[in-house]
Amino acid sequence: MSPASTGASTIVGADASVPTPDARVSPGGPGYRRMSFALFLAGVATFALLYSTQALLPLISGEFGVAASDASWTVAAATGGLALFVLPMSALSERFGRRAVMTASLAVAVTLGLLVPFAPSLGVLIALRALQGAALAGLPASATAYLAEEVSPKALVTAIGLFVAGNSVGGMSGRVVTGWVAQEWGWRIAVGVIGVIAVACAVAFRLLLPAPKHFRAGSLRPGVLARTVRAHLSDPLLCRLYAIGALFMTVFGGVYTVIGYRLTEAPFSLPQGIIGSIFLVYLVGTVSASTAGRLVGRLGRRGALYAAGGTTTAGLLLSLAGSLPLVLAGLVLITAGFFAGHAVASSAVSKTATHGRAQASALYQSAYYIGSSAGSTVGAIAFHAGGWAGTVGVGLLAVLGVVTITLFGTRAARLHRRGLATAA
Repeated sequence: MSPASTGASTIVGADASVPTPDARVSPGGPGYRRMSFALFLAGVATFALLYSTQALLPLISGEFGVAASDASWTVAAATGGLALFVLPMSALSERFGRRAVMTASLAVAVTLGLLVPFAPSLGVLIALRALQGAALAGLPASATAYLAEEVSPKALVTAIGLFVAGNSVGGMSGRVVTGWVAQEWGWRIAVGVIGVIAVACAVAFRLLLPAPKHFRAGSLRPGVLARTVRAHLSDPLLCRLYAIGALFMTVFGGVYTVIGYRLTEAPFSLPQGIIGSIFLVYLVGTVSASTAGRLVGRLGRRGALYAAGGTTTAGLLLSLAGSLPLVLAGLVLITAGFFAGHAVASSAVSKTATHGRAQASALYQSAYYIGSSAGSTVGAIAFHAGGWAGTVGVGLLAVLGVVTITLFGTRAARLHRRGLATAA
């Protein structure tokens, strides 16, 4: 029985063109810092643009006279567009190169980001956000595939963790900046400022990112792509990792879409600038993502996922309190748990699939952002129906799914080890 059929780690279709580990970049080696910083900036731009409206939803609701569930589509449309286009964009990266696709994606996304502030209606705003998400689809899967090809296997979790850390910094800075700018000049100026910041990140990214040394162009033939996708979707381990990424993001998307509405209401009644500053807790995500490699080294992949799920659960429960310090503590735990779980799951995908890496990463990213769209929409609906407790309930169900899937994987691996021992 193969490892893939039991839930143990497996390598999907090893590719002879993949370089030997000692040919790849390692921490301290030439180009590693430059590469890491370039992709860190790409992560900053991606999350700053993708979630640029999330902290501003109460203001958008007010201007257009719509409910939270309607305004939340400015977030869900962007993440949904990314989820739909990440697989086609990953196929383009297999043919034209990771760096080329990432550069083109950022160029289109930042251009759209400069148009978003001029949206005359909610419908146009949602459409522009959907296009922006589709443009950004070339970043996540291409970035993780680039790192898997250029970085030594032992350093891969850390390298991807730094890219994820860039996501957290982008998400944090985007929300903090938009909160304070919007308080003075409105949400349109706020998202325009984010667009300008993203332009600067995109230019620096292109100047800093080293040319790939180990990329081998693949085919754009639909049949080849379909076979690669089928191979990944037939691997139980990869499918579990995809589901885990989606469920973690369901929690995160729901919490951070709704938290602005909760904090504007009694008993908190906070101004927009202070609400934006709440997102400074993303710094915790920067730390937890960048240290995910050490966590896996100590606890193993499944142990790290259990720890991430437990931390997220504790944060959700703590956020139910009516005290602002306790709510903030809950957000800290939710953020730490989410980013650790995401870094562990996404790096496991890259290590598992050495054939069609961009497609494997694209499927993970698609599931991940479907989770974000679902969390944003369902979390807002739950908030409208049952207040913050409803949003927390959605999050707890998602974490329960993470734990259940991880338990299933642990049991499958144990049975596989017993089968090997019996055969021996």
